Amino acid sequence: MSERRFDPAKLAKLDNPERRKALPPEKLLESLEIGEYEDILDLGAGTGYFTIPAAQLTKGKVYALDVEPMMIDVLKERVQEQGLENVEYVQGVIEDIPLQDSVADHIIASFVLHEVEPLSKGLQEIYRTLKENGTCFCLEWEKVESEQGPPLHHRIHSTDMEEAMKKEGFQIVSKSFPTAAHYVLIARK
Repeated sequence: MSERRFDPAKLAKLDNPERRKALPPEKLLESLEIGEYEDILDLGAGTGYFTIPAAQLTKGKVYALDVEPMMIDVLKERVQEQGLENVEYVQGVIEDIPLQDSVADHIIASFVLHEVEPLSKGLQEIYRTLKENGTCFCLEWEKVESEQGPPLHHRIHSTDMEEAMKKEGFQIVSKSFPTAAHYVLIARK
């Protein structure tokens, strides 16, 4: 496991009530304007923080990608508990997404791009798997000290992320700061 990758033994951190209060997934997903039959790819799906609310917003397919089989197992249980039938599980890495070109109308990259090495390869894969005019929702840690989150040297400043996305062909649609320690970029292919 890369030293940058999230340790699955800490999965309780992914779904704690404080995080939900500060970063409510349902509210954050509103910025994507998900259509009734649109397909979504959730990168680093983890325990389903964004996968489950996304699957409730569309009758399209939601691809839940994670590198960790343990995370996928937890996610499968949660999806079954919710009675959702439109989630497809994909084991793999963001630097080499095991899906065909242009499969997703929207891609969710929540707290995962700081783990991708090199970032350019991950962004190229996001671009490749997005449909034309598709959008990428990037939620990341700002490069500031905070009580939680990855070490400062792993974080990517919002301006640097914006420039990296533009370099790979994305158009930045919006940039916001839901908290002092987090930013959201919406980028269009």
